[in-house]
Order: sequence, then C-alpha cells, then structure tokens
Amino acid sequence: MQFETWSLAGLFTASFLSATILPFSSEALFVVILGTGASPVACLAVATLGNGLGGCTNYALGRLGDPAWMKRLGMSSERLEKYESRVEKYGAYMAFFSWVPFIGDPLVVALGFFRSPLMATLAWLWTGKFLRYLFIWAVYAWFT
Repeated sequence: MQFETWSLAGLFTASFLSATILPFSSEALFVVILGTGASPVACLAVATLGNGLGGCTNYALGRLGDPAWMKRLGMSSERLEKYESRVEKYGAYMAFFSWVPFIGDPLVVALGFFRSPLMATLAWLWTGKFLRYLFIWAVYAWFT
C-alpha cells in the first residue's frame, strides 16, 4: 500500500509539472503506475487533479500579464484586437486542447493573458485533461 501511495504522489507531481511550461510527460508514468496494479480510478483522479491544477497555474500566470504590454513591445493595436476577439469568441473552448503537447500550455497562458472567461475556461480545461487520461486508461485496459 505504501508503494501505491508514493506512486500516486509521484503521478500527481509529474502530472502537475507536465501541465506547466516544463517539457515533461506524465502519460508514460500514468501507464507504468497502472501496470503496477494501482487503482485505475485513483490514477485517473490523481493525474487529472495534478494536470488540472497545473493548467490553472498557467491560466493564473497569464492573468498576471497585461495586454497593454504588447503594445509597448511593438504589437499593433489591430493585431492585438484580432487576438482578443479570437479569445472572446473561442477562448473557453480552446482550453479543451490544453493537453496537446507543445501548444497546450502556452495556449492556457494566453487565455489567461487575454482574460478568457474564468469558469468556462476552467470547465473546458478540466474536461480535456480528464478525457485525455480516461482515453489512455481505456487504451491501456484494451491491450492488457
């Protein structure tokens, strides 16, 4: 039982870190821990919690930014308005894809930066992360 507890703690940490800008993958560890006989429901819950909280951290970091900074850095008002209008139109839905490697984490930072609606953004973010791990679990279960 102690091994499973430590495994789940490691899975939480790996899932959290992989949802930040750090180039880290939690999927492989998720499958390895499933292979040790750990509870699949516990693995799913812990991985989703860690990855979701990491995504929330990215969103919060983005919220610390100020779109006016982009103007000072030389971005045209038209281009800034274009990005802001896209975020207003699709922002919350784009959070569903926060699990996609390489683009997901910066996407969530940008959603925070451009002030995508908090509750809708987080709902889509958590849904995407949960479904990704659920899919991995289903594939693992299919092949074992």
